[in-house]
Amino acid sequence: MDPPPRSNTLTRGDPLAGLLEGPRARGAFMIRACFDPPWAVRIEDRAPLTVMLVVRGEAWIVPDRGERARLTVGDLAIARGPDPYTCADAPGTEPQAVILPHQECRYPDGRPLNGSMDLGVRTWGDRLDGDTVMLIGTYPMQGEVGGRLLDALPPLLTLTSDVWDCPLTPYLTEEITRDQPGQEVVLDRLLDLLVIAALRAWFARPEAEAPAWYRALADPVVGGVLRLLQDDPAHPWTVATLAAKAGVSRAALARRFTGLVGEPPMSYLTGWRLALAADRLRDSTDTLDAVARRVGYGSAFALSTAFKRVYGVSPVEYRGRVA
Repeated sequence: MDPPPRSNTLTRGDPLAGLLEGPRARGAFMIRACFDPPWAVRIEDRAPLTVMLVVRGEAWIVPDRGERARLTVGDLAIARGPDPYTCADAPGTEPQAVILPHQECRYPDGRPLNGSMDLGVRTWGDRLDGDTVMLIGTYPMQGEVGGRLLDALPPLLTLTSDVWDCPLTPYLTEEITRDQPGQEVVLDRLLDLLVIAALRAWFARPEAEAPAWYRALADPVVGGVLRLLQDDPAHPWTVATLAAKAGVSRAALARRFTGLVGEPPMSYLTGWRLALAADRLRDSTDTLDAVARRVGYGSAFALSTAFKRVYGVSPVEYRGRVA
């Protein structure tokens, strides 16, 4: 039997904190969609994450694959891209518009909409007082760190108003159509909070199948070690130093970590460092040496070797692709 951990060596934090390092909106696409039946919109934007909240009427989310979902007032859906789906008043309604990458809007025959459905600031559809009104927020970019969250989600998850009550809805409804300085930042943060509130409610439900590393965050030994690795990936961690922090032997930590997470501590750390490096390559102009030091590699060469082994391309090639 493994020895018990020292009670105060590592503190047990909120397991969602590590998971929700994921999406942090930066210029996210947000809109108030207003429709009268019959209506349907085909979504082919390949966005990694889209949130849909019904504030009036009802809507159906119909993926190309998987089960459809009916939403009524107060219900929320989160669609994980890039697979396409249709949002409509009923499952059989033919789309009247298609949303493509970069929020390009076209008729189903390919003609551009040319703003014909614009109704004002961040408002789109048939008429302002439509029978169905939805608040929609889309994260257009996927970072590799956010990929850990996306991997934890089903293609489409729903929360009905009888199992969750979001206090952000009135505030978001009011803010989404405002046009003031700094409004984009306000909406980005509101979208983040909405996602966090929704996922917190969803992960608390028995049908939520969280990944092994997420479940392991709640373990008093492994959870603390995971947080050390996530919070300070540049530190020269070894199994010995991690075991000392956790108050267990190296063998006990390796066995317990691998059993709960599905891979050894150093393997997990490598994946985490490379995910952070990929995120940094996409979001900054830091030199490769600076990125390497930031995530725990001694040189650009060492990072490049590890990065190409996992991602199949060099960091320079990766940065060029995501740019």
